[in-house]
Formats: sequence, structure tokens, C-alpha cells
Amino acid sequence: MIDHLGIPVTDIVASRRFYEAALAPLGYRVMGEETNGLGNNIVLMGVDEVDFVIADGEPVSDGVHHAFRAESREAVDAFHAAALAAGGKDNGAPGIREDYHPNYYAAFAIDPDGMNVEAVCHKPA
Repeated sequence: MIDHLGIPVTDIVASRRFYEAALAPLGYRVMGEETNGLGNNIVLMGVDEVDFVIADGEPVSDGVHHAFRAESREAVDAFHAAALAAGGKDNGAPGIREDYHPNYYAAFAIDPDGMNVEAVCHKPA
């Protein structure tokens, strides 16, 4: 089981704005900010506990993909709308992805560093 995921971002302010808005419909909130031992600013996010962290740094690749579980299809829709409103680029409108399974309802957005961010609900309609 994964405890948390941390990604480096080019502009911590722009990325915080994007992720804070895009992940809010999924129940995420900023749970803290600090500076790590390397002097990087970091933002700690989660629902009940920290499980997603962004930090000053050099992004690994624009091919990075991370998906967040949504409790409903409406939350996936809200994620997509919020991500685009926060400056993300559309990388797949909300909808069923039958290639994965019949109830795979997801939406995709590109974050400020070119990473593919997904919200997915696996529940039937």
C-alpha cells in the first residue's frame, strides 16, 4: 500500500493553486506547508491524512501520470471543471473508459508542469 506520493514542481505557487482547486472536489485540502532538509518548500495535501505532496524542484518528466480516486462520477466531473478553471489543460473529458472496465469513469487534465492528472470513480452509475 502506498503511504504518500511526492512530486517535484517547477512553480510551487502555481502548482499549489492548481492542485488545491482540482483536488478539492475529491475531498483534498492543504494539511500543511514546510521546508524540507534540502531547503525545498513543500505543500502537504490529503483527505484524512497526508498522502500527496508537492515540492520545489525539477519535474521528473512530462510523462508522469497520477490518478486520484473519486467517490462519485459527479466528483470526477467537478475535478475536471476545477482543474481546467485553475489553468490545467484538458486531456480527456469525463466519461466511461470501457478499455479498463465497464464502470471506469474518469477525467484527465494536464498540470502546470505537463503531468497527466486523473480522477477516477470505479462505482456503477
